[in-house]
Amino acid sequence: MTEEAIPMKAIVVTDQAAGTAGMTLVERPEPQAAINDVVVQIHASGFVPTEMAWPSTWTDRLDRDRTPSIPGHELAGVVTALGYGTTGLSVGQRVFGLTDWTRDGTLAEYAAVEARNLAPLPGDVDFTVGASLPISGLTAWQGLFEHGRLQAGQSVLVHGAAGAVGSMVTQLAREAGAYVIGTGRAADRQTVLDFGGQEFVDLENDALEDVGEVDLVFDVIGGDIQKRSARLIRAGGTLVSIVGPPEARPADGLAVDFVVESDRAQLREIVQRVRDGRLRTNIGNVSTLDDAVAALNPTERRKGKTIIRVRP
Repeated sequence: MTEEAIPMKAIVVTDQAAGTAGMTLVERPEPQAAINDVVVQIHASGFVPTEMAWPSTWTDRLDRDRTPSIPGHELAGVVTALGYGTTGLSVGQRVFGLTDWTRDGTLAEYAAVEARNLAPLPGDVDFTVGASLPISGLTAWQGLFEHGRLQAGQSVLVHGAAGAVGSMVTQLAREAGAYVIGTGRAADRQTVLDFGGQEFVDLENDALEDVGEVDLVFDVIGGDIQKRSARLIRAGGTLVSIVGPPEARPADGLAVDFVVESDRAQLREIVQRVRDGRLRTNIGNVSTLDDAVAALNPTERRKGKTIIRVRP
């Protein structure tokens, strides 16, 4: 660290095999804003446990080692600096969004982010809520409406419907006029129904095939559940996967896998629904940055999304 660099607290990872257990809290230099970037003082950060398996956590776009890297890609905070040529945002503005996969992330006091990846965060939406929305909300939105082409009156089978993504899928699909069947463990039943599911399937005890034909399957599980689900899709329907290329395809339909992308217009749509009370975020544990390593290595099953509150 040079004498000029201002230190900040950040979580870093260096060892892919260690996963989240290899996280450490260190001091790193505050980032600088490149062309079209802003620097954001982070108030709250989201984290997806599967990040530890993503190649982009460990290497850059040219496949070069980029460790020690700062994980986390969801943030809510305040713009503190603008890079050359940056337009659309201003210093002091509240923002939230999804950062680039191959750059240092959001489990830190500051992050440099391309301005286009951020949207304004209304003053009546808490930073903790803002940080919980980007990956879950955009994944649900894009999976349902861009890739699944969901229409009112269709039926949707949502796996993991009590989780951070699944609960968003359930609510957005229901609002769009779909009939929503959620799945999960027996203990998830009431949560799924509370988020708007009209039926619930206990994957450990109920027969998935009793659901009958559906127009869209939103899969966050993969494996055998995905293969069985593909057989339930009626002609012209779609299997949407966020766990990699589908191993099974509908007999007469589409199978799509995708990686979520930042989209300012969609972020605006999502946060407006939160403000209107049409969309509830699914937040579980909220921890400080000092306690983040422990919070991101839980000893019990997570319920909802873990948020790291970087600033009080």
